[in-house]
Amino acid sequence: MDRMYRTQRHIYDLTRKYYLLGRDRTIRDLATKPGQCILELGCGTGRNLAVAGSLYPGCRLYGLDISEEMLISARAKLPSDAVLKAGDASDFSAEDFGRPGFDRIMISYALSMIPAWEATIDVAIDALNPGGELHIVDFGQQERLPHWFRRMLKGWLARFHVDPRRDLDCVVAAVAKRHGCSSRFRPLYRGYAWSATIVKPAA
Repeated sequence: MDRMYRTQRHIYDLTRKYYLLGRDRTIRDLATKPGQCILELGCGTGRNLAVAGSLYPGCRLYGLDISEEMLISARAKLPSDAVLKAGDASDFSAEDFGRPGFDRIMISYALSMIPAWEATIDVAIDALNPGGELHIVDFGQQERLPHWFRRMLKGWLARFHVDPRRDLDCVVAAVAKRHGCSSRFRPLYRGYAWSATIVKPAA
């Protein structure tokens, strides 16, 4: 991953804004309050955390990414008090950041690149505070878009080892139920993207 992103990180944000749709909508849905904490899994260059920090002043920002190269860009972009760590999103805990839990966790276009993506959802719920929320946005199945577009997009994504999770809705519902959480799922942009929210019960 570091080898791939060593050069890509310099142009990553410029190119991704044209097809990683729904990210800002997801950030707006976080609706955090001053003093609350936001963790992004697969934070990459820190673009989403920077937007969240501007939208929610007074919130504390945390990021986890498997690529140290991407974190170089994130550290340059985010405030000095943001806490960023390198690690596997499918195998982490809030204690790794010295916290009992997070108020909001965001996973934006990362599950489609994480092999153990189901485990990532599971451990993310474990890392939420009571009443906390997990927000996910990723590629959908383009179910209401033309067949030629679906075929072209999936072929192009495969070149970058991106695999849209066709059973994301079912997995979200099942994992949420297992943890005693509520969940909401919705397609965006005619299925180009899928969005899901899991809410942990308050204490």
